[in-house]
Amino acid sequence: MNTLRAVELKRRGMIAIEEKLAAGPVHILQRNRPAVVVLSEAEYLCLTGRKEQAEQPSAAQWVLNYTPEGHRSKEDIDRQIQEERNSWEEA
Repeated sequence: MNTLRAVELKRRGMIAIEEKLAAGPVHILQRNRPAVVVLSEAEYLCLTGRKEQAEQPSAAQWVLNYTPEGHRSKEDIDRQIQEERNSWEEA
């Protein structure tokens, strides 16, 4: 059984769950007894019968696969930021 103690969850937060989810559903233990089971989105959708949605990438997968399309130079971005700051002083 893939377990995580509630104390560790409080201390480490979501990262503790994300690490454990790589090995399957996570059983959260409270006072050394299983209290909650955390599933990945894909596992949840399979259980509820909505498998077609399970193939969509998770937010983390989307970020890792994202290719930026912007073509702005650093100078252009710095200029726009400076213009924005100047408008604050005028107001």
